Amino acid sequence: MIKCRYYDDVYIIELDGDIDHHTSEIIKRKIYMNTNRYVNKMIIDLSNVEFMDSSGIGMILGRYREIEERKGKIALTGIKGNMERIFNLSGLYKIIKKFDTVNDALAEWRNCNE
Repeated sequence: MIKCRYYDDVYIIELDGDIDHHTSEIIKRKIYMNTNRYVNKMIIDLSNVEFMDSSGIGMILGRYREIEERKGKIALTGIKGNMERIFNLSGLYKIIKKFDTVNDALAEWRNCNE
C-alpha cells in the first residue's frame, strides 16, 4: 500500500492500490510517523494507483501545506488515466509540479541545485 524511503535529502512515498477515505488516513499517519520536521523535499509516486477520491486529494494537499511551510518542494509522479483529469480540474497542478517518474523529479531538482 505505501512504501517510504529517503534518497539523499528527498522523502519518496510510493503508493499502491486505491486511495479512499480509509486508506488516505492510513497513508497520512504513516507519512507523519516516518518524517521529521526537517523534511523539505517530497515526491509522491502514484504509478501504482488506479483510483483516488477527494480524500486522496486532501491528503496530498495536506502534505503540500507541510512542505510549503518549510519552503520546500513537493512533486507528484506517475499520474495516469482518470487521475490526470481530476488533478487538472482540481487545480492541483497550479501548486504542485508533476513529473512522469521519480527519476525525472530527482534529476530536475539536482539540476536546480547546480
